[in-house]
Amino acid sequence: MAEQKTPEVKLPEFKMPDPAQMAQLFSHIAEKSQVIVKEYLNRQKNDGAYDLQDQMALGKSFLDLTQKIMSDPAKLAQAQMDLWKNYLELWQKAVPALFGQPMETVVREQKGDKRFKHDDWQDSALFSFIKQSYLLTAGAIQNMVANVEGYDDKTKRKLQFYTRQFVDALSPSNFALTNPEVVRTTIETGGENLINGLKNMLDDIERGKGKLNIRMTDLNAFELGKNVATTPGKVVFQTEMMQLLQFDPSTPEVFKKPLLIFPPWINKYYIMDLRPKNSLIKWAVDQGFTVFLMSWINPDEKMAEKAFDDYLKDGPLAALDAIEQATGEREVNGLGYCLGGTLLAITNAYLAAKGTPRISSGTHMTTMLDFAQPGELEVFIEEEQIASLEKRMAAKGYLDGSEMATTFSALRANDLMWSFFISNYLLGKDPFPFDLLYWNSDSTRMPAKMHSFYLRNMYQHNRLVQPGAISLLDTPIDLGQVKVPTYFLSAIEDHIAPWKSNYAGSVRLGGPVRFVLSGSGHIAGPINPPSANKYFYLTNPKQVADPDEWLKDAKQTDGSWWPDWFKWLSKNAGEKVPARVPGAGKLPVIEDAPGSYVKARLA
Repeated sequence: MAEQKTPEVKLPEFKMPDPAQMAQLFSHIAEKSQVIVKEYLNRQKNDGAYDLQDQMALGKSFLDLTQKIMSDPAKLAQAQMDLWKNYLELWQKAVPALFGQPMETVVREQKGDKRFKHDDWQDSALFSFIKQSYLLTAGAIQNMVANVEGYDDKTKRKLQFYTRQFVDALSPSNFALTNPEVVRTTIETGGENLINGLKNMLDDIERGKGKLNIRMTDLNAFELGKNVATTPGKVVFQTEMMQLLQFDPSTPEVFKKPLLIFPPWINKYYIMDLRPKNSLIKWAVDQGFTVFLMSWINPDEKMAEKAFDDYLKDGPLAALDAIEQATGEREVNGLGYCLGGTLLAITNAYLAAKGTPRISSGTHMTTMLDFAQPGELEVFIEEEQIASLEKRMAAKGYLDGSEMATTFSALRANDLMWSFFISNYLLGKDPFPFDLLYWNSDSTRMPAKMHSFYLRNMYQHNRLVQPGAISLLDTPIDLGQVKVPTYFLSAIEDHIAPWKSNYAGSVRLGGPVRFVLSGSGHIAGPINPPSANKYFYLTNPKQVADPDEWLKDAKQTDGSWWPDWFKWLSKNAGEKVPARVPGAGKLPVIEDAPGSYVKARLA
């Protein structure tokens, strides 16, 4: 029998680092380190006690989980035996690979898992073995937690969520010595990537004032009004809570009823106006709508006592009066995105209670009204966590935008945290300029009083769907009194506002609802221009109580949902009138769009 030879692995050529460049990098690192230590100590004085409380609460949950697992030794032994059998099979597959045979697969990563794209994860017997060992262990841990008994569904989902965070953090792709791409890059650059990565990490910790704040993009590559948020318009009105933008018309005639956009104030409006080719705002203007939009203030500690009532009074109610002055039109069509859609429904319920309906139709994009099933966000709304958050907000007067950004990133940690950790710190790359990630990094604060009301009344107690359980401006809110036609857009992969929860909220409204389910997630689903020719949307004219029943009979259409929305909205928009120019009515121009409120960034 011919002797089998182990295949040669071609390693990249080792590069010697430049001494002068290394000296400059180390000097930079030493300087940053002194600043970071000072910021870290200051942070511990302010936030350390609250962070410790959160950690202790989570630790107690996992201690209880461990005790429950240990209380059933037979099930534990079976889980260990199953894992051992899988390891034995993996080892049996690995031995022939050491002598030149292809490495066979025992376990594969899930579809859409981008951590193991590099060829060496499949082609190298060593790294394939490392990857599959990790996948087997991670799966065994997650299955053990999923099968433990003695917990209600909510508690079990919480434990499964944090277990997934744990196993994701331990992925071999997150460590320099077990990531083949990092190993090759380190050899090729003589370790320069790791030194650059350390510099990037220290820069991010300094920017986060002692807390790691990973840059997802080049923050200096974009300027509002120049290469993002570029649709021309004017600020024609403002209150303490928002600036009202009116966009320049691009057609000689426009629909009689203006369109008022309610963005969320968790983040900034220009997700709907990143670039001309994917701007929902520009597209609506080009279809012949007079588009107004509320650009919310980025609040500071002086606005700690601003409540949900203030967002209603100084937001849409003030905007409606201003639009009437600008155009002479008392009624508008409304479009709300995420939390802005929640406010749109509340505004319509308030106006219905007052007997003064002024919004002819409501378009809700990825909007939660029924918070009974908020998805994985429920792990962050337990009493202990809300109480701890309220203490932090009381000390500052607001919720820091970075905390909310971290929460959302944790829902997709591999894509929104660990991928950047690898690229920035292990591979030593500078973040790539990407407009969507620039917007995602442009966090906003929320006033302490408003955010506490929102968490407790909606997420914790789900009072918005209970008629009269919430009162705003001394007026009971009843969603069932909203009789105007509604277009309800959700996204099938949304991890922030799950589509079935959106559907449950849509059936709470009292008027006719056209529910539409788009492909993709919370951002790419709604922001999907027809020119991109991507994804799909599902429709079903039947209004049924069960979302699964709705989905079963839904019709799929390829491409963007925007033309379907235009067809629906144009029926509620009135006849055509001459185009309206900002400042031509009774409201004078204050400044050019995008305005000063949206330009206020967090330090």
